Amino acid sequence: MTNVITIRLDEDLQRRLDHVCDRSGRTRSDVVRDAIKRQVSLIQFEQLRRDVLPFAEARGLLTDEDVINSVS
Repeated sequence: MTNVITIRLDEDLQRRLDHVCDRSGRTRSDVVRDAIKRQVSLIQFEQLRRDVLPFAEARGLLTDEDVINSVS
């Protein structure tokens, strides 16, 4: 099942979206759907990272390199 949502875009953003769609051969729906998926994933990642950060810091994992070295 799919749902329909309505969004408002200012003229500049709509023009840019249309330009991307024309150049890529993708529909507005495809481009917007992909953008929403990416943004939702990014927000979820940031929330997870924020939740885990205190536990990682307690174990001395302060940088991405620390994490990589810990798991390799």
